Amino acid sequence: RELTRKQLDEVTIDGASKHPNWLMGKKITVDCASMVNKGLEVIEAHFLFDIPYEQIETIIHKESIIHSMVEYKDNTVIAQLGKADMRVPIQYAITYPNKKEYKLDSSLDFNSLNNLSFKQMDFERYPLLKLAYEVGIMGGVKPTIFNASNEEAVKLFIDKKIKFLDIEIIINDAVNNFENI
Repeated sequence: RELTRKQLDEVTIDGASKHPNWLMGKKITVDCASMVNKGLEVIEAHFLFDIPYEQIETIIHKESIIHSMVEYKDNTVIAQLGKADMRVPIQYAITYPNKKEYKLDSSLDFNSLNNLSFKQMDFERYPLLKLAYEVGIMGGVKPTIFNASNEEAVKLFIDKKIKFLDIEIIINDAVNNFENI
């Protein structure tokens, strides 16, 4: 999160695989580093909740405690908070519609939370997140091209065949060179 674009050009798979809050494996951690994961979540939110893209806002929350927020018509906000652990949402997805109870090893300890920080999203720093909004608005096959080209580009990066910022080039080229149908 704190590296400059110039420093990102030198990031290795080992560096990109070290998420500060989660243990998720190389592929999804690289997606977090590029913000592609957030872009795919924006596209998902649009389709799952029938929300226009211009009403979906992304922000940086480095503690990974707040996982979603919904603002109501009266401008109040409800947030979903929890430990940085994907086992619960994955289990809900696997057992849907028969929700099976799963408890984490421990509860979120509010006494240990010193700070919840928020930072405006920097689309110049994370151009693939901006592109995700754009392909979502374009519709058609563009979101699929975005996702598929990311899968292949990240594989090349993990296999040490390209640099980290080459992921952006590959995805942009794929999105721009496929006709939208």
